Amino acid sequence: MITRIWRGETRPENADAYQSFVTSHVFTALTKLDGHRGAYLLRRAEAARVEFLAVTLWDSLESVCAFAGDEIETAVIEPEARAILSSFDEFVRHYDVAYGKCSAGETP
Repeated sequence: MITRIWRGETRPENADAYQSFVTSHVFTALTKLDGHRGAYLLRRAEAARVEFLAVTLWDSLESVCAFAGDEIETAVIEPEARAILSSFDEFVRHYDVAYGKCSAGETP
């Protein structure tokens, strides 16, 4: 399994709007792609900014290509998200899942 990780940040007053857009639009669309296995949005608030990490799970790098295209290290950022974010990485990182365990009945 492959984990795809991307980072962006926004001003505190835009954080809820960004979170809502990503979870209701982007992550929902990902569920329709073959090879997509899940998503997490991590949020960390600081005084003048809110940082987000988007973590998506995929069967393989080939399934990532179906979403991201041939340049899989380039971030895919919807125009609506760009308008809300104050800064973001133009790149993503991919990691092989070396170990994972969830509580009984939960899925990653």
